[in-house]
Amino acid sequence: MIRAFLVLPILLAFSARASEADAQPSRVPDWAESAVWYQIFPERFRNADPSNDPTRDTLEMHFPNIASWRVTPWTADYYARDGWEKAIGPDFFENGVFHRRYGGDLQGVIDKLDYLKALGVTAIKLNPVFWGRSMHKYDGNTFHHIDPNFGPDPKGDFEIIRNGGETADPATWKWTAADKLFLELVKQAHARGIKVVIDGVFNHAGRDFFAFRDIRINGEKSPYVEWFTIKSFDDPSTRRNELRYAGWAGFFTLPEFRNNADGTDLHPAVKKYIFDATRRWMDPDGDGKPSDGIDGWRLDVAEEVPEQFWRDWNKLVFGINPGAITVPEVWNNAADYLKRTGFSGAMNYYAFAMPVKAFLVDNSVTATRFGELLNARRDQFPPKVQMALWNLTDSHDTDRVAQMIVNRNKGGQYKRPDKFDYDEPGNSPRSNDRYTVRKPDADERKIQRMVALFQLTYVGAPMFFYGTEAGIWGGDDPDCRKPMPWDDLKFELEKIDPRGRPRPADDPNFDRELHDFYAAAIALHSANAAFKSPDFSVLAADDAKNVFVYGRGAGPDLRVVALNRSDAPQTVSFAAPVREVIFASSGAKDAVKLSSSGGRAEVTLPPLTGAVLK
Repeated sequence: MIRAFLVLPILLAFSARASEADAQPSRVPDWAESAVWYQIFPERFRNADPSNDPTRDTLEMHFPNIASWRVTPWTADYYARDGWEKAIGPDFFENGVFHRRYGGDLQGVIDKLDYLKALGVTAIKLNPVFWGRSMHKYDGNTFHHIDPNFGPDPKGDFEIIRNGGETADPATWKWTAADKLFLELVKQAHARGIKVVIDGVFNHAGRDFFAFRDIRINGEKSPYVEWFTIKSFDDPSTRRNELRYAGWAGFFTLPEFRNNADGTDLHPAVKKYIFDATRRWMDPDGDGKPSDGIDGWRLDVAEEVPEQFWRDWNKLVFGINPGAITVPEVWNNAADYLKRTGFSGAMNYYAFAMPVKAFLVDNSVTATRFGELLNARRDQFPPKVQMALWNLTDSHDTDRVAQMIVNRNKGGQYKRPDKFDYDEPGNSPRSNDRYTVRKPDADERKIQRMVALFQLTYVGAPMFFYGTEAGIWGGDDPDCRKPMPWDDLKFELEKIDPRGRPRPADDPNFDRELHDFYAAAIALHSANAAFKSPDFSVLAADDAKNVFVYGRGAGPDLRVVALNRSDAPQTVSFAAPVREVIFASSGAKDAVKLSSSGGRAEVTLPPLTGAVLK
């Protein structure tokens, strides 16, 4: 979702719905069940090649009167404003931050694949890598070329793209240096046992999308006029630009692709182009062997694309690679949508992130209610799909989980009780003067570790946003997209508040202790068969003590997880044959007291901690 514009998710319901005959089962590859996912925002992950850094003329707004624009120093105080930002205007959020570039690139991802492998990551999801002018690149200029500034030769790539005679016909498409480096990234990831999924945005494009740019230049004579809903063309005899068209959510920067005549599918020419681009990245050499291609797709604003397109597109994807995965962005209950469209799974906001925020973060629902929410929302999916759902707590579209905890509700009333105020507009100092930007304290980090433990021991595939394990905190877009604090870099203290409020000087450097916890918790997930099964049972939900205990797996593989969300030590008993503490979120297993007899157990947990028992 394009949060650089801070629009709320718009989940439009299409009138044309699939019949029972159209429904198709979700296809979930075995590797995706309980995979450990890591979401990477390439522009903010690692700048390994400064020679390919963006320049002012690559921005969506060029600021011709501001000659001082430059790539933002990676290690600077995040809220410190460069001279060019101040020249645009006085406000941090409205004047400059969305036009920052830090220079992250594909070589940076390649260089850190060993880091991800050591962390325990088995699959990565990349935010858009196709050429686009914005920092988020959800305004694609093409779906068949990687952004030149992510590759080793931007100048040469731009020459190929602009003057290479390419059209919508894949026979005219060249391979740029950035395209080739992306395929090398896929190759290197596969060599380490890491799957690669990329972001597809098939509802809209950017104003420089090759087909829309042709319309801007050639008007009614363009061969692409039917790709978009054009309301009026520009009259070149006037000074005013009369070109008007349908834009996503009303934004003129995001022209929407046109549907077919009855609205049940995308326009045939647009559909063919997207299908051709899909083939390009899934089987780059076209030899019928997809091992050199990507392993799947995440689909932005999927519900705003006609469902017939997705049914056909999913058939195409799985026809190319039966072991692929397709995951749409869906913020509401996705169960019926998956049945109608054939996607493998979904970003699990509704059935995971929202209940987690309600209980573990905000402490605003009881343990009993937490268990009821988990079971009711999870059980709507088939077991195999449950195992592939992306269990995330935050993303590029939300505030960081660490900052959610700092600004937690603390028992207040929800404006949206069903969604527990997850991803509210006020989750940023941009829209909320009371939103706190400081670093989490020790107790708040305890809650974060407990949240991570739940992610790694619950049913599904845990997904972490880059840098969560390294200590990144921050509010909603743009603050959730801070540059990654690598351990070989020295960051300035974060002293500045974007609203001029008093705040402590916080250290944003790589948090080794937190990283090591995440690595240990991921290793726990990988080493125990229980966490790769759909078996889940609530063993205890003590509302008075704020303790939640659940079992995973069965028989000799049974593992029990106990979570104490209260601020005091708590003791709880339950029926399960466990005799040993094998993991504690505090890192101190001996601080967890366990006794058992006759098939029952009693555990005492320190405050704000979780433990795994067998």
